[in-house]
Amino acid sequence: MFLSPTLRRQPEFRAGMRDMASAALGIGAWGLMTGVAMVKSDMSVLEAVAMTLFVYAGSSQLAAIPLLAAGAPAWVILATGFCVNLRFVVFSLHLRPYLMHMPRWRRLLHGYLTADLSYALFTKQYTAPPTTPAEQLAQEAYLTGNYFVTWCAWMGMSLLGIALANLIPQTWGLGFAGVLSLVAIVCSMATTRLRVLAALIAGATAVAAYALPLKLNIVVAIGVAVLLCFWLEKQFGLDPDAEDDK
Repeated sequence: MFLSPTLRRQPEFRAGMRDMASAALGIGAWGLMTGVAMVKSDMSVLEAVAMTLFVYAGSSQLAAIPLLAAGAPAWVILATGFCVNLRFVVFSLHLRPYLMHMPRWRRLLHGYLTADLSYALFTKQYTAPPTTPAEQLAQEAYLTGNYFVTWCAWMGMSLLGIALANLIPQTWGLGFAGVLSLVAIVCSMATTRLRVLAALIAGATAVAAYALPLKLNIVVAIGVAVLLCFWLEKQFGLDPDAEDDK
């Protein structure tokens, strides 16, 4: 879709690419590290390439890799990936009014290609859904430009990591680069008190439950943060998307 001439001709497409370009290096480093990790965990090259192309979800891939290597049950792997990607349910609900004018196949394609940073940049750039066909085209072009850079950086460097996995030494610290990328995403999205609280609750729970087997502390941390923040939102009428007073 992002090769559509109509979208590529829009100035918003180029603006979206420019805005995402600064994050491309971190995304690429994360993709490279994920590609290496898949091969190092004894996945075949074909399996690693298939996971990169079809899953396209770095955090859930990284969560699933050690579980696959440890021979964890399929339900644990699926549950972990589901919980790690629960945030995309919130993203899709927020983006729904922006995309509902499109055919279903096109909305599904946007859902597959939109990632954390493209969502964050898009919603920061456009605070209200489009009301005219011109606005619809402009907003779609910007979103497409965002994830064009994300997709190319991730896929290119992940496939490179798979190809060069046995040549890249562990001392390069690629895992640390991936952690920095995740921290940057979390910081860019922690724009309200409730979101900051959710991150703190999830982090504290993950540390407290670190001894759980099969990385289940991640699943527990996500569940506790979601349930507690949902309760706080209902109990005190908090709006998770409302900007804090300055």
